[in-house]
Amino acid sequence: MLALGLAMGAALPLSQLYSPEVRADESSIFSQMATAQPIYATKGMVASQESLATQAGVEMLKQGGNAVDAAVAVGFALAVTLPRAGNLGGGGFMLVHLNEGKQTIAIDYRETAPAKAHKDMFLDEQGNAVDKLSREHGLAVGVPGTVMGLELALTKYGTLPLDKVMAPAIRLAEEGFAISADLSGSLAGLKQRIAQWPSSAAIFYHQDGSNFLPGEILKQPELAHSLKLIAAKGSKGFYEGETAEKLVAAIREAGGVMSLDDLKGYKVVERQPVRGHYRGYEVISMPPPSSGGVHIIEMLNVLERYPIAKLGHNSAQTLHLMTETMKRAYADRSEYLGDPDFVKVPVKALISKAYADELAKGIAANKATPSAEIKPGKLAPYESEQTTHYSVVDKWGNAVSNTYTLNFSYGSGLVAAGTGILLNNEMDDFSAKPGSPNGYGLVGGDANAVEAHKRPLSSMSPTLVMKDNKPFLVTGSPGGSRIINTTLQIIMNVIDHDLNIAEASAAARIHHQWQPDVLRVERSLNIDTRQLLESMGHKVSVQSAMGSTQSIMITDEGMFGASDPRQTGSETLGF
Repeated sequence: MLALGLAMGAALPLSQLYSPEVRADESSIFSQMATAQPIYATKGMVASQESLATQAGVEMLKQGGNAVDAAVAVGFALAVTLPRAGNLGGGGFMLVHLNEGKQTIAIDYRETAPAKAHKDMFLDEQGNAVDKLSREHGLAVGVPGTVMGLELALTKYGTLPLDKVMAPAIRLAEEGFAISADLSGSLAGLKQRIAQWPSSAAIFYHQDGSNFLPGEILKQPELAHSLKLIAAKGSKGFYEGETAEKLVAAIREAGGVMSLDDLKGYKVVERQPVRGHYRGYEVISMPPPSSGGVHIIEMLNVLERYPIAKLGHNSAQTLHLMTETMKRAYADRSEYLGDPDFVKVPVKALISKAYADELAKGIAANKATPSAEIKPGKLAPYESEQTTHYSVVDKWGNAVSNTYTLNFSYGSGLVAAGTGILLNNEMDDFSAKPGSPNGYGLVGGDANAVEAHKRPLSSMSPTLVMKDNKPFLVTGSPGGSRIINTTLQIIMNVIDHDLNIAEASAAARIHHQWQPDVLRVERSLNIDTRQLLESMGHKVSVQSAMGSTQSIMITDEGMFGASDPRQTGSETLGF
């Protein structure tokens, strides 16, 4: 489809050809060179990880709603149809771009630690971190932000009433929907963790304990009731009254410390996005407590110094430079990132071009730098990859990029009895014991230590790429710590390598996060390329696929979208 990338006219000198100001050219929307084809639309588009939720968003667009209306509809619908990540009981980040006024807002609705949370709450008497306490326990639950985050976005930037955008979610919960093979397999695979809670087993498994099979209907009447309370009363229908009392009762019965005051006192924060420039495009992403935006821009600043297009897509030389850049960014992430309301985060320094120059000086052309030789820091804790991302664009030029999560798949696994609401285990994203390895061999930093009312560090990276002050690329991904590098590669695949958004989404991915010193690659990466990387000193490991990007590209010819082929059940739709 769309041929996008660096203008490679033969008459241009190399100094001009690879300068940061060279912009992508656009050719015909049809191309015989393309190896994958995106979805095309002209009036609006939604890309999400679950088909029914995508349809809910498109339904709002067809009813005259804007991108925010559609995004809120998708968010509530995913809480019903993608329970492992879509949620009412979790939190996340949303970027909203409004064409009128050319403004982009970062909405931080990340969970917060309860008032009684403290630095040592996940340690035993010997001072060792106890994984179960931060993962499958009442103490694991952070104060949810999703409901208030979606409400704020709709109230301030949407056009439709709350009950209207919630109608598809309520219908799906009340009337039920056919279980997909993806959902059936996910519930069966995580049965031990989910079914340990009777309130959860009663919803997600048959009365006799057997699994739901693909095609069977899943009805969630208690969740429908909770959604109706929100539709009628707004966020007060969640943070106060009947639902709040049931949430706190369930959390406390499971050993937690959350109170009604914690729920009533939750606040969404609107922040200034982080902004950078890459080869003539503006990159806008989430600021801390998301670490994603800062480090995507930091890495792009370094990579802009190299003729990436000339070196080739997924060539050993290109991947070597990307890997070396990833190592340095993740070392910085480990030391400097945390909740900006509690710790000073040197954002301007990390995303400065001058700092990128200094980092680039330490990168050898054909030799891997061992992670041990890169500035040490304290690595952020393990993050689950079970997040979900969706992107929305409307006909007026508004765009939404949203990533939210329960942390682990199905969060803590605990449904608050009588609510149908799965509760997060987001407290596990704090450093349980700063300075010491957790169960995954990763070390936590002081900037991300547990503290009352604090928001845990995250890799969630909803991102917009702007061209001529208008949205050009709306993207993001789940994937825990791999989100940052996945999003980076989508951007580079489009801008540097002339790939349409479907090709960019399907291309093989790599990931290096400084520690452990391993270059993780997908099996579709050419074996010759792997061997060349190993000859440079990289420790290459073929592991499971990474990410589930949901992306939309906006051009003069229309909108082009793609859902990542790595996950079943995803869908991009437009009209």
